[in-house]
Amino acid sequence: MKKLTYPLFLIAAAMLAPACNKDFLNQVPDDRITIEQVFKRRKYSEEYLANIYNTLPNDAYRNTSPWEGMSDDADITYDRPGSGYDTYPANLGNWSAASNYFNYWGKYYQGIRSASFFMQNIEGNDEIRALPNGLDLIAQYKAEARALRAYYYWCLVRQYGPVILLGDTPIAGDLAPGEAEMELPRNSYDECVDYIVSQLDLAAQNLPAHFTAQAETEYGRVTQAFCKAVKSQVTLYAASAQFNGNTDYAGFRNKDGKQLVNPQYDANKWKRAADAAKEVIDGFGFSLYRKNGADGNFDPYLSTRDVFLDAWNSEVIFARTTNGLSGWERSVSPRLCNGYAAVAVTQQLVDEFEMENGKPISDPASGYVESGFSSAATKYAPKGTYMMYVNREPRFYVNVSYNGSPWINTSEGNKIIETFFTGNTGKKGSWDFPRTGYIARKNLHPNSNPRISQYVARPFVMFRYAEVLLNYVEALNECSPGHADIALYLNEIRNRAGLPNVAAGLGQAEMRARIRHERRVELALENLRYFDTRRWKIAEQTDGGPFYGMNVEAGTKLADLVFYQRTVFERRIFRKSYYLHPIPQSEIDRDPNLVQNPGW
Repeated sequence: MKKLTYPLFLIAAAMLAPACNKDFLNQVPDDRITIEQVFKRRKYSEEYLANIYNTLPNDAYRNTSPWEGMSDDADITYDRPGSGYDTYPANLGNWSAASNYFNYWGKYYQGIRSASFFMQNIEGNDEIRALPNGLDLIAQYKAEARALRAYYYWCLVRQYGPVILLGDTPIAGDLAPGEAEMELPRNSYDECVDYIVSQLDLAAQNLPAHFTAQAETEYGRVTQAFCKAVKSQVTLYAASAQFNGNTDYAGFRNKDGKQLVNPQYDANKWKRAADAAKEVIDGFGFSLYRKNGADGNFDPYLSTRDVFLDAWNSEVIFARTTNGLSGWERSVSPRLCNGYAAVAVTQQLVDEFEMENGKPISDPASGYVESGFSSAATKYAPKGTYMMYVNREPRFYVNVSYNGSPWINTSEGNKIIETFFTGNTGKKGSWDFPRTGYIARKNLHPNSNPRISQYVARPFVMFRYAEVLLNYVEALNECSPGHADIALYLNEIRNRAGLPNVAAGLGQAEMRARIRHERRVELALENLRYFDTRRWKIAEQTDGGPFYGMNVEAGTKLADLVFYQRTVFERRIFRKSYYLHPIPQSEIDRDPNLVQNPGW
């Protein structure tokens, strides 16, 4: 999105600065512009819109966001109190509404206000209106702002639950505390969902269908497909157990008694979610990305790896062009190449990956062996690999760097990752090691090399077609169990990963388990597992208690069996209140009608 990366010359200050009567004080320095000028000039208006885009979450650099480190898939290595890596104290239950951990409340409301202000003023830009396509351009820009505003509301709702809907008129920036507009109560969860969906549908009417309908320099702008993908996610979460018939929230009310979450189950919400996902499936020509290897044959490993590396492929719905992927790549690179090895994969996730024959490791027929070392190299693992990691499905090798695995970058020779105690990425003598003995590997380019600060620039994929397919089959299994599309699309995902079809004739509960498993594996390390365990209301089982990895306190060589022991690296605390983040205490103090989330 090259057109949307310009800085915005202190517009916020211009918006909030009071008028002054003295001519001397009314002079505008050469490096500043007034808010009136912003909406008279095309250049400045587009820069203002670019600033609204800058509010998009930049979760590529995930070791300082909560979504992976507070899920049961991953751990952020740094456990130093006060270091700013707040997943550690949060996982131990050491946080409160005053902790200010992962406070995105103000950020997204600022983006919402900016979007509303833009929509209110852009039609007065005579410079744009004078263009041959000026009115169409204004309509598109308004639609972009509307779609972004809806998405920012969704970012708030998925983290905090029901929030305050502000409508189209932005609140004045100079209001004093105590004024009515500053003391609004929360809307109900269903009101928030309905509003977000309506705004996405409205915005889609004036947006290009798909990034292929845009000039390449415009890639990264929102599209109809973006709106429909967000709608699919919104309606799926709304249909799930956390907000559909959850009696735990029966007493969750505003101070005037308004119910914020309806405790009555509504089966129609699953139908709404299935229909929303089907809009994406039927409307835009997306397909699962498939890639051939050097031999010309389909390669499931390359297909599931490079869907994130080959820009703007058939599966990409929306991607952030400016992002923190270089930070992510260094965080998941081993110390042997000057990486931080900071994002560790848990043993729980390692065990979730199937064998190459498509059977879980718990199945006696899977061929899984937990001890000993391989006597010969296999397709993805060298000779001498611990048997736990041999003959696993391709997605395991896409997602996980394990002790003894080859480093993905071979420009400086073939290197082996060592996470045992004295290894080249082990605990001895460094903060930079994985506490589980495993390092996340997904979304790491093989040509990137942190040792020489070489990173392959590419867009960060935020929405992709595989997620929408999994949204669809999950919702369809709840509202129409046995529907042929469930197995059809679930098997498409499995086959792309090199795995056989699920067994025929599964009942609804069995299929639900298969779908949830497939979501965890296919979408691993993509900021989604955190929300899945919460919306399914299983986080009390998955996100609390002992968390396992290998024994990183031991080992002086790759073949030391003492390292390969399932070892508790952390005992996490998950309280019922943790299903939602607390609204920051400063916001509660500021607004007397804003009630806190349950349990905080």
